[in-house]
Parts: sequence; structure tokens; C-alpha cells
Amino acid sequence: MRRRLLTLIAALVAFGLPAMAAAPAKPQTPAKTATAVFAGGCFWCMEHDMQGVPGVLKVESGYTGGHVDRPTYRDVTSETSGHYEAVRVTYDPAKLEYGFLLYRYWKLVDPTDDGGQFCDRGPSYRPAVFVSSAEQRAAAERSRSEAAKRLKTGKMVTPVLDLKTFWPAEEYHRDYAKRNALNYQAYRIGCGRDRRLKQVWGG
Repeated sequence: MRRRLLTLIAALVAFGLPAMAAAPAKPQTPAKTATAVFAGGCFWCMEHDMQGVPGVLKVESGYTGGHVDRPTYRDVTSETSGHYEAVRVTYDPAKLEYGFLLYRYWKLVDPTDDGGQFCDRGPSYRPAVFVSSAEQRAAAERSRSEAAKRLKTGKMVTPVLDLKTFWPAEEYHRDYAKRNALNYQAYRIGCGRDRRLKQVWGG
């Protein structure tokens, strides 16, 4: 009986009768992400301090705001490319609002200094918020005004700028604080970053 049933099934397939198809797999909707770009002096420090925010998926060091395609670190630090050292933050908007990233950003920079940040001087180290939409600009301008009221010293001079191409930095700059912990800590302390932040924002 079993052999006869198998023979019948084989005959049906041979004559081209359709077999029962499995239900098509339901496509999975990819998780939505959003990005924000900030310049705040040394991108090692900005990358390190943004990585710990819940909802942040990735932080990349790079360059933006200038006129040179595919800039190198040497191009940027020569102060001839027009680029800023910056970070691109990729985050989950279902878990984290852009407004909170802005609030976090202001606490990480000295927005009263438009000549660089801390011990790093020159145009490439200036702070700026880079926006990619009208919604981001409105939120950034509003956050900027609110941050200006919280300053303990100085005047808000950090601009909100339209985002151009973001160019990722060289591999050796990425995750620098994790891969070079001792050198990073020595640099951060020597540069006086945290000491100055306490003066600008208070304890």
C-alpha cells in the first residue's frame, strides 16, 4: 500500500500537477534608524561620550563641512580643507529622541569657544551642530537657545549648520578610546576637557 501511494505521488509530480506550496515567509521590516552629526573638538572624545547613551547604535568619527572630497586627517588638520572633526551618531528613534542627543551634546562641549575646543585649536576643532532636515534644524535651534540660558560663563557662539557629506575617518581613529585607553585618558586629562566643562556648565 505504501509503495503504491509513493508511485501515485511520483506520477502526479511527473505530469506537472502543482504540489502544495509552503506559505511565503513574511518579510521582516527592518528597524528604523536615524542619524545626527555633531562637531565638538577631538572626535575621539565625542565618540567616547556619545557611545554610552541608551538607544545609540553606532558612533563614527569623521569629517564634514568642508570643500575637499575624501579628506584625510592630514588634510583636515592642515586647516585648508574647511572640514570639522565630527561624529555621526546612528540611533533608534523608537528609544531615543533627537532632542535628548542635542541636550547631551551641549554638555560635552564648550559652546562659548569658536576658536577650537579645549587644548585643540583651529577651525577643524570648532563645535557645531550639523542638521539634515528642517525638523532637525528647528529642534537644534530650540535646543541651542535653551542651552544658552544654562551657561555658567561666556556666550553661546556655536552654530547650527546644514550637513554636507560626512566622510568617515581613517580606521585608526575609530574606537580610539577603547583601543588606546591609557593614551586616551592621558590626552583627555592633559587637554583639560572635563575641567573646562565644569566651569562652563557647573558641577
